Amino acid sequence: MEFTPGNLLTVTFATYAIGAVAGLCCLRHERPANLLTFGLATLASACGLLAGVLCLAYSPAFGTVRMQLLPTLIPYLSFSIRVDALSAFFLVVVSAVALAISIYSLGYMRGFYGRKSVGLLGAFYNVMLLATTLVFLADNAFFFLMVWEIMELTAYCLVSFEHEQAETRRAGVLFFVMSHIGTGCIMLGFLMLFQAYGHATGDYGSAAYSFDNFHALGDRMSSGSRDAAFLLFLAGFGIKSGIVPLHTWLPAAHPVAPSNVSAFLSGVLIKTGIYGMARVFFDFLPGTAGPPMWWGVTVLSIGTISAVLGVLYALMQHDLKRLLAYHSIENIGIILMGFGAALMFLHTGHPVLASLALIAGLYHTINHAIFKALLFLGAGAVLHATHTRDMEHMGGLAKRMPQTAFFFLVGAVAISALPPLNGFVSEWLTYQSLLQGYGTTDSLLRLMFPIGGALLALTGALAAACFVKAFGITFLAQPRSEHAAQANEAPSTMLLGQGLLVAACVFLGLFPTQFLKLLDPLTQSLTGLQISGQLTVANGLVLSGVNPNGGTVSTLGIAVLGLCFLSLPFLLRLVFARGTNVRIGPTWDCGLQGLTPRMEYTATGFSKPIRMIFKALFRPRREVQREYDFSPYFTNTIRFEAHVEEVFETRIYRPLNRWVLWASRRMRALQAGSIQAYLIYIFITLLLLLLFAL
Repeated sequence: MEFTPGNLLTVTFATYAIGAVAGLCCLRHERPANLLTFGLATLASACGLLAGVLCLAYSPAFGTVRMQLLPTLIPYLSFSIRVDALSAFFLVVVSAVALAISIYSLGYMRGFYGRKSVGLLGAFYNVMLLATTLVFLADNAFFFLMVWEIMELTAYCLVSFEHEQAETRRAGVLFFVMSHIGTGCIMLGFLMLFQAYGHATGDYGSAAYSFDNFHALGDRMSSGSRDAAFLLFLAGFGIKSGIVPLHTWLPAAHPVAPSNVSAFLSGVLIKTGIYGMARVFFDFLPGTAGPPMWWGVTVLSIGTISAVLGVLYALMQHDLKRLLAYHSIENIGIILMGFGAALMFLHTGHPVLASLALIAGLYHTINHAIFKALLFLGAGAVLHATHTRDMEHMGGLAKRMPQTAFFFLVGAVAISALPPLNGFVSEWLTYQSLLQGYGTTDSLLRLMFPIGGALLALTGALAAACFVKAFGITFLAQPRSEHAAQANEAPSTMLLGQGLLVAACVFLGLFPTQFLKLLDPLTQSLTGLQISGQLTVANGLVLSGVNPNGGTVSTLGIAVLGLCFLSLPFLLRLVFARGTNVRIGPTWDCGLQGLTPRMEYTATGFSKPIRMIFKALFRPRREVQREYDFSPYFTNTIRFEAHVEEVFETRIYRPLNRWVLWASRRMRALQAGSIQAYLIYIFITLLLLLLFAL
């Protein structure tokens, strides 16, 4: 078989489908189900990754790859895919993460033997990967919505997989409701595009739903309809991405899902919303005049708020997976900061800066997918060993799970945007685009750029503090529970999956200029420019911020310098400490018999200073419970609990939920059980539709 993108994609789709069928055929055979479903998913994702890289690296040779998956038998629906530069980029994202997760799952799923159906989970997993891949490649609005719905339904089934727990059922329902609200907004947005194309060309056939015909459709739309479509797509794709204040489903659903599923949800599934925004905001809606300024201001503002609030709420969490879920909101905000700046630059006529900001957002997209999947897989290994997500019951795991601890540490450094790993590179590019944006306009809106840069710096500092807490409380000091004391290292396949993601973090951090070259076709199609050559100096060893007077950085140079300084203490020890007697003694503990877990820093204590600084947001409250032996003067035990208020849930969603339930109870009166009444309702509805049509 010739290794062309089309052939590789055919193998990818077929293998995912076979993996799903194999899972259903092996429902009663756990070990074969595990090997077949996740083994085939590994093969399919490897083929998809190769296809995406070929499309990006050799775009002039392959061009836009088109395929007809099934014959078209339904009007307006075409089962066709199109792999252009944007689709190929997201194909790389989904396939790279799926490859590592699928290998990891071979070991992780052994923990479900005897208590859950491994074959059923594997079947849903393969269908979700197939549907998500097709979301990025669909070339027809109807087909896009079809695979989008399949993706959401399979994700709901996987989120609710351990449905015996009440928390899981509540999270699944919330995910289902919020996802379908978003789908409704996306459907209305596509209908507006269909109407605009049909009105402009007189063609209301199946071609009116083709993505090819949606390209630069903004020129054919009135400003009002274009703005309405922008808001609908922002809401619909924003719910899927988890932007504030539409994020409430994300910290509820991601912690309760199996950890391999959580890694995919946070690493890839929420990126379908990012893909939708990139496709609509930069391909469909902007015309020759560019997007309105308020689009960019809105996206930049939402991104900044999401980044800051996401990391603040993450700092308050004791549940390791919930902490990581809130960091997904933070990083989605950072991506949208790049997108918002790019929209503003397109409006002001600065395509070079627009390309820089867009590359920053897209580079952070793949970086976040890699290191967030790595962190969730590390959290899954910890959960697999300790049977708890509560960091207060962990501790001391670095000695018992050294490889997992190292992998988690790499992910923590990457997400904290510390050099020389990949998170630093994409956030540095975002800084460069924001700092250079101040002089692009004379209006007061230029203050958005330095304010955004300052808040991005605050976000990075808080993220570093949060992962000092997450790593320190989880892996360092002494075990706080019996499960932590008895923990063992994860199986080899789980370590291999994490190791692949660690290698990706290192490569994307040390050699960003090599990867940025692959984005030239993408920026060429969306902004009209290729700027990878302007982003590199010194034969690609140094990364530049486009502007000759701007900043430059070399992550490879930082790494080499760090290794040199790291080796210096060992050299000094060899020279000056040779032959010195070394005496090992106990850790100083103020004269007590020995250190105990009760002396350790807790997650609550670590985050208290931040909680006090931002108490107007968190509205903290404390509960103290005492148990007595004989009288209130002889306390036996004291239990202390600290709680913070999730403002959006308590101030927006709970009142809205109560209002919806109240309105639903009032509407019960319409269900009179009378045929005559229902006929009257139909008659009145028809009259209103006729009046509207006239």
